[in-house]
Amino acid sequence: MIEDLIRKTAADDDDAAEELTAIAAADPQRLAPHHHLMLDLDVLWPAALYRGAGADVVARVVERVDGGQTPDALNHLLLVLAHSGHPLAEQAMRRWETAPPPGSDALHVGPLRYAEEAGWTVAPDGTRRSLCGDVAYEWHLRPSTPEPDDAACPWCTSPLWTAADLPDAGDALAHTGWAGRLAVRTCHFCSCYTTLFTAVTPDGGSTWWPGNVRPDYIGRDAGPEDPPALLPVVGPRRQSPFQASAWHDGGSTLGGHPEWIQDADHPACPGCGLLMDYVGQLYGGDFDEYGEGAYYLHLHAPCGLAAVNYQQS
Repeated sequence: MIEDLIRKTAADDDDAAEELTAIAAADPQRLAPHHHLMLDLDVLWPAALYRGAGADVVARVVERVDGGQTPDALNHLLLVLAHSGHPLAEQAMRRWETAPPPGSDALHVGPLRYAEEAGWTVAPDGTRRSLCGDVAYEWHLRPSTPEPDDAACPWCTSPLWTAADLPDAGDALAHTGWAGRLAVRTCHFCSCYTTLFTAVTPDGGSTWWPGNVRPDYIGRDAGPEDPPALLPVVGPRRQSPFQASAWHDGGSTLGGHPEWIQDADHPACPGCGLLMDYVGQLYGGDFDEYGEGAYYLHLHAPCGLAAVNYQQS
């Protein structure tokens, strides 16, 4: 069945590609025996199909990049290597930072920046750092009556929205190093236009970060709008950390890895400049039947800052 799906994907069958993507999300190792066939048929997209690719597959991709055989496919090949997460892929991507491969002049970012699409990066000390967690849970949006207060967005005056309130971060956020209650309150309207930062404390404190910069394209007459009267509630653990969805009902997920609608957008912490850790995503369709896009939540525990950004097609 999988080989049939691969051949259909190679023939530009979008339904087959979507089915393969679902398999790779639920159990990446199911595709591992078929990676060589995928390379033979030039199935390089979605690159997440290569999660957990073995050394022999990675070596083939690295050789293809080094040889400049298909420089027009360099973007996809780098994404494949990033999603493989293999040490050989990381080694090659580091090497290409200083010795760019053929075709790299057409890239918008350096080879190592592609790692962010797969949820990892290289820290300033040179070590590899995971931006995402290995555990994920369903995140169900349930009716909620917010406690009345005067907290409002200073830009559009909308009441602040509780995008998350976790009494205990638990194993889903173990990669962040956060301990205690995590609440993230932000503006549901303005976060659709720019990344908004929030100062957070382990007792559940969450306040607007005064360094947020209002973009000119947010009109001065915007808002106010009432935020969703829904609060994310943690549900059952997901089969794998890759099952968040920005397209299907029930896609909201705490922990694990995001499904980006556009390019990966892990915000840099305004306190120290390091990339923030990913917390979870909230799918717009889970708010109402006409909703779209997704909100992405992030955290940098050492600086006590959270962030929310948004993407849509």
